[in-house]
Amino acid sequence: MTQHLVIPARPARSGEGEPSAQRRTGWWRDAVIYQVYPRSFADANGDGMGDLAGIRSRLPYLRDLGVDAVWLSPFYASPQADAGYDVADYRRVDPMFGELADAAGLIEDAHALGLRVIFDLVPNHCSDQHEWFQQALREGAGSALRKRFHFRAGKGENGELPPNDWESIFGGPAWTRVTEPDGRPGEWYLHLFAPEQPDFNWEHPAVADEFRSILRFWLDLGVDGFRIDVAHGLVKAAGLPDLGTHDQLKLLGNDEMPFFDQDGVHAIYRSWRPILDEYPGERIFVAEAWTPTVARTANYVRPDELHQAFNFQYLGTPWQAEPLREVVDVTLDAMRPVGAPATWVLSNHDVTRHATRFANPPSNSTQIRTPGDRELGLRRARAATLLMLALPGSAYVYQGEELGLPDVTDLPDEVRQDPSFHRQAGQDGYRDGCRVPIPWSGTAAPYGFGPVEGGPSWLPQPQDWAELSVAAQTGDPTSTLELYRSALAVRAKHPALGAGESVEWLDAPAEVLAFRRPVPGQSNADVALGASSGFVCVANTGSTPVRLPLPGRPLLSSGEEPVLADGEAVIAADTTVWWTC
Repeated sequence: MTQHLVIPARPARSGEGEPSAQRRTGWWRDAVIYQVYPRSFADANGDGMGDLAGIRSRLPYLRDLGVDAVWLSPFYASPQADAGYDVADYRRVDPMFGELADAAGLIEDAHALGLRVIFDLVPNHCSDQHEWFQQALREGAGSALRKRFHFRAGKGENGELPPNDWESIFGGPAWTRVTEPDGRPGEWYLHLFAPEQPDFNWEHPAVADEFRSILRFWLDLGVDGFRIDVAHGLVKAAGLPDLGTHDQLKLLGNDEMPFFDQDGVHAIYRSWRPILDEYPGERIFVAEAWTPTVARTANYVRPDELHQAFNFQYLGTPWQAEPLREVVDVTLDAMRPVGAPATWVLSNHDVTRHATRFANPPSNSTQIRTPGDRELGLRRARAATLLMLALPGSAYVYQGEELGLPDVTDLPDEVRQDPSFHRQAGQDGYRDGCRVPIPWSGTAAPYGFGPVEGGPSWLPQPQDWAELSVAAQTGDPTSTLELYRSALAVRAKHPALGAGESVEWLDAPAEVLAFRRPVPGQSNADVALGASSGFVCVANTGSTPVRLPLPGRPLLSSGEEPVLADGEAVIAADTTVWWTC
């Protein structure tokens, strides 16, 4: 439901509305950033794999959706052992995605449409095919190149045991033993992820020099910022001490780890920040930082470090009012002292889509293997989206969530490519379900993902996705796509939405979240003269309708329209409604 009301426009910022994406001041404090997973967004050449040319062709769709920036997962030269997060050459585009001219053209096209572009940067590890690592293997023990990684002698009588007890995030030990040039078993190297992803040693000055050069390479090409993969992992505890426990994956995000969230990472980001600040247009850094608490996450976004950090605590919160309110308060309280915007996210390329998570009973896991109640999941996902977009700060949208796509939970084992699926005791390995190519049009696969009906796609798409395509949903006022378009339009125009540091919670039943956001800079006198006093969001996370005092005039609902009578409003179950007042 959209009430076509006249919404007072948000005060214009410097350069807003101009064709260049370089001129909007403070854009990242309230930006809506859309994640593109290049393999699965659009395939221009028909080989079944998404590519940069395909992304370029769909940029007008993203402009019309109403997002501010596009973040691309890695497209660098890579053997693809972990879908491009194993980088062999940080300055070259992998041929499967195109060439360097395509990346430059994408940036240029996006800027002409008023969109900014953020690239993924992978500084914790590279590919085992990286030139440095290959030379380190060829030169053998004692090679100067090995000092740029974490090579160590093994334990045991003949060095047959790993140097410590660290476990890979993808399962098994975090160490692999190499065969030396003379054919004998030799040293071990550290890889917190797949064996094909050796970790860099960030204590070596050549590593720091190389990444400063990589930053400048892409900044000179015009990119607007970087999302830093595993931002919490670059520095390891001195001496690489044993952790002393097994099943270490279960401790991630809850306990201190000797290989994650070490204080030394902050010196790296303080050295990077002046590089970005040399360039015009407010280029930004975004941290992927898994930390035990939001307060620890805030350390990454202090004024002289990074600009944003993903809010994984919010992403993992179930669709329940009490824990949602708690994580909102904790987040805003943590970000306020460092002057950084809060970020809000529901899905990404590493977790089960929220339409499927919310279709299942609440869980501590962000990977779900069962489809659950799809109708319930979509209803809750739509409601969760309106709640997220109403909160102060910046929001992230993962490709396809605007179509209400569920996770594909029934992919055959033989088509799965997630490396952790093929290893024991690591991540669940079901990330492929959220990476299936998205549907654009048509009645049969690949649904416009590629140029030819019946053509290939690197992961198979469900047979019932025709009704979820962009073409099928466009113009349907009840569709999830039109809900996103309406919500983003309201968010861009309403003066109370976007950037901010707090919300004013309103009295509401136990299963309801209700808060007000005032118009910045507005006085009580302004309100007395008839000006809008702000915006109210009401989210009913319960399974039954609730009755509340009428908050104002309805703007947008995620589901059924609220019933208005006698100064009260009835909000349907699992529904969020926006109001202006």
